Amino acid sequence: AAEQGDAVAQSELGLMYAQGYGVEQSNVKAAKWYTKAAEQGEVVAQFYLGRMYKQGRGVEQSDGEAVNWYTKAAEQGFAVAQYNLGLMYDKGRGVERSDVDAAMWYTKAAEQGFAVAQSNLGVMYDQGRGVEQSDVEAVKWYTKAAEQGVAAAQYNLGLMYNQGHGVEQSDFEAVKWYTKAAEQEHANAQNSLGSSYDLGQGIEKSDHLAFVWYSRSADRGHGGALFNLALMYEVGLDVVQDRAEALDLYRRAADGGISVAHSHVQWLTKLGSLDRRELADDSVAISLYHQGAEQGHVAAQYSLARMYEIGLGVEKDKGQAIKLYSIASAQGHERAKERMEYLQKHLD
Repeated sequence: AAEQGDAVAQSELGLMYAQGYGVEQSNVKAAKWYTKAAEQGEVVAQFYLGRMYKQGRGVEQSDGEAVNWYTKAAEQGFAVAQYNLGLMYDKGRGVERSDVDAAMWYTKAAEQGFAVAQSNLGVMYDQGRGVEQSDVEAVKWYTKAAEQGVAAAQYNLGLMYNQGHGVEQSDFEAVKWYTKAAEQEHANAQNSLGSSYDLGQGIEKSDHLAFVWYSRSADRGHGGALFNLALMYEVGLDVVQDRAEALDLYRRAADGGISVAHSHVQWLTKLGSLDRRELADDSVAISLYHQGAEQGHVAAQYSLARMYEIGLGVEKDKGQAIKLYSIASAQGHERAKERMEYLQKHLD
């Protein structure tokens, strides 16, 4: 039937060659049959041919040709082609970059229930790209995609609940969605979930689960998680205190773009030059942190604040923690500002 010009048969034969079903796998032959079917307007073949041009399989790579065939399939209402065409406009591949066109094609695919398009459309509304900014619309599309299991949408929906953007603020809902994304190995969500357990925000406080989720996120190279994990090793929170491990993690966090980690590297390097036996004595170590804090060392201020916040090596004192966070925050330590604001909101 394919030889006799039946477009559907040609498209199916193309798929057989592409996947090696019942024939020897051949991208070149797949592209040949997709082309014959696509030129007759067969929508599935048009999409697959576009994808082969995008990936350079069986044909010479060409973003322009990919856009050409995606467009033909998209105009016939094929959702996955509409989404892929939206991506091409979003990234400016094979076509002039256009947020408006990207949003338009994402919308067409999203309205057909295509989950990743719904997620991307949520981002467009969130950022006001190609559409008028709307937190409410962002939440609407994130929710649709999140319910279909898209990890990025689950994380973004968690953020919207956390910040109360486009939806009533709810730490509980934020944690619910962070968890779903984190279980799918979404590094940002894993770090945010770790932070929720760390603070006891929206869920029962658990240093152990904070450590578990920070670790999983850090394993994926997340700078913020590396920083958070470093602090747990530095002060000995749910782990055996290990300043060498903390220093290594701070270094990796700094390399990962966490600017405040640099001051922690300097501080621990300074501590590391001191007598190890002295540092093993908690009271000596604490007095060194006090000295560092008084001398204006922002990392010492932050780490000491954490010790007061949780009562590690010192008597628990949230007021003192807030004071130290405030001083570190004034020096531009963003994490200190976050924790200070959280503690001020949740003073017992």
